Amino acid sequence: MSALPTSDLAMGLADPVFGSQAVFRTVLTVLSEPGKIMSLSDNLSGCPDHLPPAAAALLLTLVDYETPIWFSTAFERIRPWLVFHTGAAIAAKPMDARFALIAAGQSDIALDAFNLGDERYPDTSATVIILCPSLENGLPVTLTGPGVRETTSFAPQGVDGDFWNQVQDNNALFPLGVDLIFVAGSSLAGLPRSTQISGDF
Repeated sequence: MSALPTSDLAMGLADPVFGSQAVFRTVLTVLSEPGKIMSLSDNLSGCPDHLPPAAAALLLTLVDYETPIWFSTAFERIRPWLVFHTGAAIAAKPMDARFALIAAGQSDIALDAFNLGDERYPDTSATVIILCPSLENGLPVTLTGPGVRETTSFAPQGVDGDFWNQVQDNNALFPLGVDLIFVAGSSLAGLPRSTQISGDF
């Protein structure tokens, strides 16, 4: 695998300290208000090809040497950039990861392949970041549960009925289960394990 040019490795958050704090606050907001779409204001000085700015900002903020990440071979090109900026440990298996990066519609990995936590430590479960073409105008689902006032609709593109069935199964495991963050461009939305979904899928 060829190394990335030094100029590419240097690309990251414009302000690493305040930028990462702003990203983390946004993550907390979207996970506490399921289905709410927010945009990140901090500019990246660049990010690897095929990695949306929101996903790059999330990785720079959330991942480090104590939080292993798993991604499929399709994202192998980001490894040098990610390790350079975060010192991230790359998990060999999905079950060993605290964070994961997948593409919407990726069919070779199921949500229950990731760490779902256990009864004593449900907070040790994985957070899965899902790259979508858009967070709107896809197959709609209705969200209910904590953080949702009555109901709200969420329709990320690239997410099919099989995936939403997996999300329902994931919710049934609560308080175990993975948390989901959907990203497209500079925008993100959250779907914690406590959120219930319904729809025609």
